[in-house]
Amino acid sequence: MMNIRKAQERGHANHGWLDSHHSFSFAGYYDPQHMGWGNLRVINEDRIAPDTGFGEHGHRDMEIISYVLEGALAHRDSMGHVQALVPGEVQRMSAGTGVRHSEFNHAPGQTTHFLQIWIEPAQLGIEPGYEQARVPDDEKRGRLRLVAAPAGQGASVSLHADARVWAGLFDGDEAAQLDVDPKRKAYVQVARGQLQVNGVPLSAGDGAMLQGEPRITLDAGDRAEVLVFDLAP
Repeated sequence: MMNIRKAQERGHANHGWLDSHHSFSFAGYYDPQHMGWGNLRVINEDRIAPDTGFGEHGHRDMEIISYVLEGALAHRDSMGHVQALVPGEVQRMSAGTGVRHSEFNHAPGQTTHFLQIWIEPAQLGIEPGYEQARVPDDEKRGRLRLVAAPAGQGASVSLHADARVWAGLFDGDEAAQLDVDPKRKAYVQVARGQLQVNGVPLSAGDGAMLQGEPRITLDAGDRAEVLVFDLAP
């Protein structure tokens, strides 16, 4: 089974400084048919206007992944991390017992375009944590690169969750396959460009919810960047 979540069907909020599309219910957007998929709770496609951003705010008991597509994201948190996140990097923040942070676009004249992803942790009340890593394009070109997974599985950053996340870049004849346990759930998010997922054409912003599928095939890409999630049932 594969259900497609078209980009234009997502929730949308434009606050002037922030233009955000919600794949699942979030903040003022509520859709009982799209509350998440497995333990994937949030995928927000955010665009932050120059010299603006999210002021300091708090989170608890969530694994939060940020994946920048364009521009730069300035991160500051109550654990003492002050970092800049740019395209080609992935960031994981474990909110655990509680963390406060802010995210800003300090670049004049340049919009920051990124995906904000929340995954429910396997255990509540863990110690907050932070991790950031570089994932070069040549490691994603024409293949799926594991960027986030439980500790010890060789991913760029570790998750305190029963989930794995791959990133890939596909164009022309480039293709990849991923075998998945059909008892689990999977999700494919097209970050930009176009490609086929199991023979179905998808475009930027589209998502595919898969269950009972033993394999995910990605091909026929046109400047595509994609994230693939293997999720708890």
